[in-house]
Amino acid sequence: MDARQETQRNPYGMDEECTNCARAAGRDRVVHGYGDAGADFVFVGHTPSAAAEAAGVPFVGDEPGERFQDILGNLGLNNSLPTSTSPELDNAYLCYLARCRHLDHPPTDDELHACEPYLTADIRMINPEIIVPVGERALDEIAREYTTTPAGELSIQDHHATSVRGRGFELVPMKHPGRMTDAEKEQFITYFLDLLQTDYRQTKGRRGR
Repeated sequence: MDARQETQRNPYGMDEECTNCARAAGRDRVVHGYGDAGADFVFVGHTPSAAAEAAGVPFVGDEPGERFQDILGNLGLNNSLPTSTSPELDNAYLCYLARCRHLDHPPTDDELHACEPYLTADIRMINPEIIVPVGERALDEIAREYTTTPAGELSIQDHHATSVRGRGFELVPMKHPGRMTDAEKEQFITYFLDLLQTDYRQTKGRRGR
């Protein structure tokens, strides 16, 4: 973890009382970003699960969350058990497109637009080397903003565990852990471990960790 940060939970102190859209009325809490504020890798999901909302931490507390945290552990990015709802992350930062869960419906385009400044701020402040869109909707939204490839040409089925050149970032899409087969899980781990052996930082000349 970046030695200068005091907490992994919402390290940038983003608004936890946000009322920018109608989702505020149906949530228990806002789930802002979590992890290493100096990370090379930012993982972006769609919207919090019930378990993530209860913990206030992205990608934890249920079977898909534990599967996701196990992947991070295999990559050397999580120093806790997959069951932890306060994982000790190193070189990884987790966040969502939409920061609030709603019982009745997934985020609308307008609601995602209302949340976009939070994601933009996370990415600008962290300046990661690689963004990992987790799931189809995250890939679609991240691709629109950060690649020159038309989003319609990218699919999570075809681009899981591959690299997509972006504008200032490289994308490595990941299937949602709740929809990932064991073979696809191993495929992603193998691909990412191989990536860690490359000079992935050289394109932006970031400081060594």
